[in-house]
Amino acid sequence: MAVKVLVVDDSGFFRRRVSEILSADPNIQVIGTATNGREAIDQAIALKPDVITMDYEMPMMDGITAVRNIMQRCPTPVLMFSSLTHEGARVTLDALDAGAVDFLPKNFEDISRNPEKVKQMLCEKVHSIARSNRRYGSSAPAPTVTPSTSSSTPASSASVSARPAPVAPSSSQASAAPKRKAYKLVAIGTSTGGPVALQRVLTQLPANFPAPIVLIQHMPAAFTKAFAERLDKLCRISVKEAEDGDLLRPGLALLAPGGKQMMVDQRGAVKILPGDERLNYKPCVDITFGSAAKSFNDKVLAVVLTGMGADGREGARLLKQCGSQIWAQDEASCVIYGMPMAVVKANLADAVYSLEDIGRHLAEACI
Repeated sequence: MAVKVLVVDDSGFFRRRVSEILSADPNIQVIGTATNGREAIDQAIALKPDVITMDYEMPMMDGITAVRNIMQRCPTPVLMFSSLTHEGARVTLDALDAGAVDFLPKNFEDISRNPEKVKQMLCEKVHSIARSNRRYGSSAPAPTVTPSTSSSTPASSASVSARPAPVAPSSSQASAAPKRKAYKLVAIGTSTGGPVALQRVLTQLPANFPAPIVLIQHMPAAFTKAFAERLDKLCRISVKEAEDGDLLRPGLALLAPGGKQMMVDQRGAVKILPGDERLNYKPCVDITFGSAAKSFNDKVLAVVLTGMGADGREGARLLKQCGSQIWAQDEASCVIYGMPMAVVKANLADAVYSLEDIGRHLAEACI
């Protein structure tokens, strides 16, 4: 059955172009369009689409407000379009907090220059979030993640609207409590659903967390600095976008910059390399995990969170061969059970945990 899509944008050109791209896929049906947030809510209620594509800047009601209303009144997977600017990144992160599943850069030049690439990317995103594990059906507002009281977070970011609480794994799926160890590095890789998942995990860690952390989130170059700043305000630990030469230290999480690759060396220093066009992901979880295996052998705890595809599996394999520990997020709590599933199916996961438990278990495992 075709995925039913509602396209929301105040630009007539963009509505038509997105509709044309999606309609060219025989497994996607555009069932309606809307020009502002209020129309989007009405159309979502009336048409019951499987997926909504949503712009942010619109008259009458902006995209974030519309997403919040849709999640309360007729929860539906939303794919946001955003500009490749720092402000665009901040807005997109707000939209993900409000309940949007994923995002794509809104770049008119790319649509004109690389129509086939844009078509493939957009259709893949629509299909993937249509299959996402988001549980739609409850009109209750989403719970929030509250930062530590010592945070100086502005009022606009004082709490993060999280997705509906995931279903806990059955006793047969749940892993035992983690073994305590003096890890030299915690490495976390994620993609679709990752921004909210990382917030859930990292806000549970104490300020004196004893291990350095590296984060690999599939994200455009313009977004990672804003995301690191946001995490730093919400968390007790420190978070920053990684720079070449940064040193790993306990209680600091370094986020791989978008469009580039991040490696770690035996001295505990970070290397930032240009993104390789031959690689699908920039940053790539496999590359960071692989460098961690070479540098720290069995002293790494790697965690693979929600995401589409299999990035992280081969890096996890290298870590496993060195004796390091691999954790995977469970299917029930993933937005997209792709990356963790790849690790689990390859028999590389030492433990499988619900998103709600990963942060607590990290705090317990690292000494």
